[in-house]
Amino acid sequence: MQPGNAIVGQSGGPTSVINASLVGVVESVLKSKKIDTIFGMRFGIEGVLNNKLLDFSKVDSDLLKNLKQTPSSALGSTRLKLQEEHFEPILKQLKKRNIRYFFMIGGNDTMDTIHRVVEYANLKGWEMTGVGVPKTVDNDLFGTDHTPGFPSAARYVAMSVLQGGLLAKNMQRVDQFSVFQTVGRSAGWLPAAAACARRKAGDPPHIILLPERPFIRKEFLAAVQKTQEKYGYVSIVCGEGITNPDGSPVSASETKDRFENVEFGAMGGTSAAMILHRIISDEFGWRGEFQVCESLQMCAADRAVKLDYQEAYNCGKQAVKLAIKGQGGVMVTMDRVSKRNEPYRIEFGTAALKNVANHERPMPDHFITKSGMDVTKAFTNYLNPLIGDLPDYQSLPK
Repeated sequence: MQPGNAIVGQSGGPTSVINASLVGVVESVLKSKKIDTIFGMRFGIEGVLNNKLLDFSKVDSDLLKNLKQTPSSALGSTRLKLQEEHFEPILKQLKKRNIRYFFMIGGNDTMDTIHRVVEYANLKGWEMTGVGVPKTVDNDLFGTDHTPGFPSAARYVAMSVLQGGLLAKNMQRVDQFSVFQTVGRSAGWLPAAAACARRKAGDPPHIILLPERPFIRKEFLAAVQKTQEKYGYVSIVCGEGITNPDGSPVSASETKDRFENVEFGAMGGTSAAMILHRIISDEFGWRGEFQVCESLQMCAADRAVKLDYQEAYNCGKQAVKLAIKGQGGVMVTMDRVSKRNEPYRIEFGTAALKNVANHERPMPDHFITKSGMDVTKAFTNYLNPLIGDLPDYQSLPK
């Protein structure tokens, strides 16, 4: 590899621990004797196109130390999808800064960006190594046991449903149901995390709807009615990307307004939780509420997991180790090697960028119950070591 500099960027949605990965990359490069310095992309690959780069060699070390615990994407993010006309201007800027090492922290699309940029540069005779650092609260990246950011977001969901479940239980004479929606377009890892809120039979959530299984209205309403009759209220968790049997999103429901127009929700948008609320209210005449917290799951540092911070940081460090060895074209992975999590332990591995870019990782079948509206013990066994212990709240006797 030719001597030169490195560049790092963040892309896609943020997480509570994404900056820990950034600091892991930056500190490792600055300590390296094989890489001169490292630049940060302002707003992802747009920073390269617009020549908006930060020289990390001029950033105070105390700032970096504090940044490790700071949520959201410090460099700024982007969802720009690269087109053919972008590659030559990008390469021009990389050559200008003598960039030989290319790091990005993100999900599927980010890994595709690394792969395509580095492949183009090498094809044009500019030697460069690219390594990806995994990140997504959705936990749907191919090739890794889990992704940095997911444990903290999963804890956020579990804590929200644990605390919201107490509210729902105590307010059941006012609201007979509640619907909590998580992010996750095509994978159910985050809504499934709500199951860790349970302490005993009957605890919320009672129904979990996952994108991996079709939403069947008749079966859902039957489960809602049965649960309400048994417990007096119903706690429902859904992923934002749940779909009908024909593949259409539940958020584009058949529910119609007074003019027979499809109801797409309030505030110029829609959500699966809003539609489920309408379906239940229309069917039973109950009062209920829906909770859609959107990006809060991606930046809730007050509920972030210490393990998540450390793994995110170590993934950043590992990316630099791989690049220095000349092992490019890969994303860092975490492989769980402990049996029955006693104790929980992972080792680092790699997955080819082109494979990560072209695949998603849905929840496996053995994590989902036969009804399709709950998760198995195998899933909670998988997740519990990642999110840590939850509070044990008490209820008064009946």
